[in-house]
Amino acid sequence: MEHNNFLMWFLLYAFVMMFVGWYVTRHQKTGEDFILGGRKLPMLLTLGSTVGTMVGTGSSIGAVSFGYSNGWAGMLYGIGGATGILLTAWLFAPVRNYRFMTMSEEICYYTGGSRLVKNLVALLIFLASIGWLGAHILGGGLYLAWAADIDITVAKIIIAVGFVFYVGIGGYKAVSWIDTLQSIVLFLGFIILAVASVSYVGGWDVVVKSTDPDAFTLFGIGKLGVLPAISLAVVIGIGVLATPSYRQRIYSAASTKAIRQSFIITGLLYMGFSFLPAIIGMATHVMEPNLENSSFAFLYATNALPHVLAMVVLIAGMSANMSSGSSDAIAGVSIILRDIYTMVTGRMPPPEKAINLSRIFLLGVILLALVFALTSNDIIGYITKMISMIMSGLVCDRVIG
Repeated sequence: MEHNNFLMWFLLYAFVMMFVGWYVTRHQKTGEDFILGGRKLPMLLTLGSTVGTMVGTGSSIGAVSFGYSNGWAGMLYGIGGATGILLTAWLFAPVRNYRFMTMSEEICYYTGGSRLVKNLVALLIFLASIGWLGAHILGGGLYLAWAADIDITVAKIIIAVGFVFYVGIGGYKAVSWIDTLQSIVLFLGFIILAVASVSYVGGWDVVVKSTDPDAFTLFGIGKLGVLPAISLAVVIGIGVLATPSYRQRIYSAASTKAIRQSFIITGLLYMGFSFLPAIIGMATHVMEPNLENSSFAFLYATNALPHVLAMVVLIAGMSANMSSGSSDAIAGVSIILRDIYTMVTGRMPPPEKAINLSRIFLLGVILLALVFALTSNDIIGYITKMISMIMSGLVCDRVIG
């Protein structure tokens, strides 16, 4: 693959997505339009954006890596995520009727209107959003640096600038349209890669014969173990239940029915998608069983494709990163605009200034996340520890009340 060609096509693809985002949001006027799409998003748009967000870097490229090392255990990302989104549809879709704007408002309601809880949760979730976005910039930068053969720092800056334009042009509605289109690209890319990689190694029978029998057990339990398999699925499910970007889907949907339908369909699609990364991972293990770093399994698998298809699949991988990251960015902005601004000033921002303030806050959120991503790879450990504590507590608070 010619690296310069990938960078050119990726930038062209990103520009087209940005144009779509601008076109569909060029008439919006209020902060609620920017943050929640005017609370009028239909079922199909909510469905597409939720799928685009769920199939992020970890649940796609990360799952390929896990499938490379542990066979069918690569499906656990999808099983956990599907369970989480189906539970969210069942338990929390009616929250749409309360017209919350942020997750901290929702939790404040569950705790009797405690302003202390609201402010504390707002700060915690804001920090977590910065961490998530930093992880997307870091992961996307590593991916882009390899695919385009450019310096890692330059790649991270390109990803961060991409988030600024993806979100800043049109806010939440633009993010929803872009995520919907990117989810189509992503699904097509992974289907193409799964079929091509299996064909490349000689067919499914070769994959079966060459895969460790323990890794070929249900969900790879024979190799991974029962408790680790359950733990991974539960962790992914908790992440979906507690992540602010999924709550914004609820707050922004046109109705409770629309959000419930979209989440149920998303769960079923996501469960079906979970087969693909595992299959790609196992086929890649047959191609090259001695990769030094299994994280590169997805990238290595593109060797099975002709140049044009490899380009499509690599862009699909970048789509996964950009979809998840843009949703986390807009979630962070909504928390600043609705919660932290009010906490500091004692009042809501003037309606006529809400969109411009949102764009300024967006720039601040992305710059802060970029600083974390540029510092070192230690941000991964930081995110793992912080989010594991925050998310578990928030899920308990939401479910128990």
